Amino acid sequence: METIRRPHLKSLAHRGVIQGVTISTPSSPTSESKDLCHYFGGVRYGLAPERWRRAQPLPASFTYGSEGVPGRCDGGAGLCPQPGFLDISPENPDAWNEDCFQCNVWTPIGDVPEGGWPVFVYIREYCLTEYSTLFGADGGWLQFGSPNSFNPAALISEADFNCVIVMPAYRVNLFGFLYSTELEEDAATVGETVGNHGFWDQRLALEWTKQNIQLFGGNPETITIAGYSAGANSVFHQLAYDLRQPDENSIVRQACIWSNSPAVQPKQPAETQSQFNQLLTALDIPLTLPNSEKLTRLRAMPARTLLDKAKTITIHQFRPTTDTSFISPSLFTSLDTGDFARTLLARKIRIITGECCDERFLYSTWFPPTENTLSALRTRLIADYPEHIVDALIPLYYPDGRLPAHCKDWDQDAWGRIYADMQVHQMQRGLLYALTENEGGVDASALLFRYRIEWRAQCVTLPVEWGVTHSSDYPIWFFGNGLVLGEAEKGVIKDGLVGPLGRFASGEGEFGWGVSGVRSVRTLRRDGSVEVVEDGNWEEGVKVWKVLRDAGRSG
Repeated sequence: METIRRPHLKSLAHRGVIQGVTISTPSSPTSESKDLCHYFGGVRYGLAPERWRRAQPLPASFTYGSEGVPGRCDGGAGLCPQPGFLDISPENPDAWNEDCFQCNVWTPIGDVPEGGWPVFVYIREYCLTEYSTLFGADGGWLQFGSPNSFNPAALISEADFNCVIVMPAYRVNLFGFLYSTELEEDAATVGETVGNHGFWDQRLALEWTKQNIQLFGGNPETITIAGYSAGANSVFHQLAYDLRQPDENSIVRQACIWSNSPAVQPKQPAETQSQFNQLLTALDIPLTLPNSEKLTRLRAMPARTLLDKAKTITIHQFRPTTDTSFISPSLFTSLDTGDFARTLLARKIRIITGECCDERFLYSTWFPPTENTLSALRTRLIADYPEHIVDALIPLYYPDGRLPAHCKDWDQDAWGRIYADMQVHQMQRGLLYALTENEGGVDASALLFRYRIEWRAQCVTLPVEWGVTHSSDYPIWFFGNGLVLGEAEKGVIKDGLVGPLGRFASGEGEFGWGVSGVRSVRTLRRDGSVEVVEDGNWEEGVKVWKVLRDAGRSG
């Protein structure tokens, strides 16, 4: 999608003046140029801390610039150092920046409506404009990501998605999710919590949005948070944290959890300590050193050295930890008891959630097992999930220890299937079960709106044999995301999902999703038609959820 940009000045009242851009279509012999939206890139939401400390909110006196010297917000957000994606090189010296506490903001063209536009905060996972390169790079999974490769210009201008869109950058991989007793002690010296720094960054961006989005024409009382894959997992944890806050401090009004779901209670600190020790050993930092000296050396290490060595350790995925502060130890218990659903109902928070029909193909490429054996598959799963959970999952899927007849191998096919089930298919059904058929008898089904995508746009260049796999629906949710859609495809997307999504984000009570009950799924069929169907895989998902729930209780 060809666009042009021209400078656009924006006054942010007490926050000063910034220079963004107006994104337009170019003129042609048959059509005039059309303004699509305004864009402000790299808008700071927090102050950078020392490595593995909490970012700080902007002081009341902070300004972005003046009328004479406006703040430059026509680029993108800083990117946390990350493996295998936008590496530092002589040609790209600024690709990484540990000061990544900025967000990108898009606003509609035209007069601001009374009360302001609805606000749509998208917690990005990963997205590349060239989809053909996606599976050749390390995936997102809270390990890498960028808000700078998204392009919702057509979504705002052509799909009637009249919202202010905010996409924050945040810390990922070991910079955002490292946890240890050493870091606990260090955080205590400054009165901070430890761990889950990436989640705290996201929360800070949400708080900034609540406090400042009216300066961009947004209504801070209409914030929908959305995310895809690991971004959707982040949305769940942001929602869970928000539900524990007093009503006057709550931010989230609605949520979209796309192609992901919480699986189990995140790892305990004792499990993450082993990973921390592995990292120290890989970096030749003696475990016998005083804790403060270990952190001094870690903080002095170049980002690339940390990332390169992290790839060599057994547990090479850096995930959320049950820290008792951001992630409550009783998080999954609250799902089982109905407390989570009860608060959803009290605040009337609606959720859209769903899946692609072929999620597994892309998942099979994400750090697959190192050998074609069940033992290697188990080891790989432990990189993501607590060991007692994995040991409950393995006999459920492979009761005789043999490769199932429908799987070609352990290290690609079986891996992709079980990982997609854990990340999306089965655990999403389990979450919905916990929100509607929990032990407390609390039924939040009136707030839940499901979908399934079986249709694929022609602009998707992932292998055709992968079908509608994980991430192939980006052109749906972002109306091409900068790629070209055919006119018929635009109609399919608007009628199928994006039109109702826009009405959902605007807060309309009846927004045309058409489902009734938690087993009812709005399905975008392969031919582009929409059909509401009953979920034929519900019971299997609930079965897996219950086994892992029981393992979590006993573990």
